[in-house]
Amino acid sequence: MEDKIKAAIEVIRPALQRDGGDIEFVEYTEDKIVKVRLKGQCSGCPSAQQTLQGLVFKILKESYPEIEGVQGV
Repeated sequence: MEDKIKAAIEVIRPALQRDGGDIEFVEYTEDKIVKVRLKGQCSGCPSAQQTLQGLVFKILKESYPEIEGVQGV
């Protein structure tokens, strides 16, 4: 599953890079939570949580319905 999630994150990455940010996969937990690290301009951005839920989680959930959530670390 981790390889599938990493591949999906590669699809998401260009959208974040256009705004000077980036995303890094950290882990997929037993609770079906994807942990990621937002980097660059996305790190500490007031819209970071919105990016995680509105973009990252939405795309991952559409591809892999078993995912329960996305968490920034």
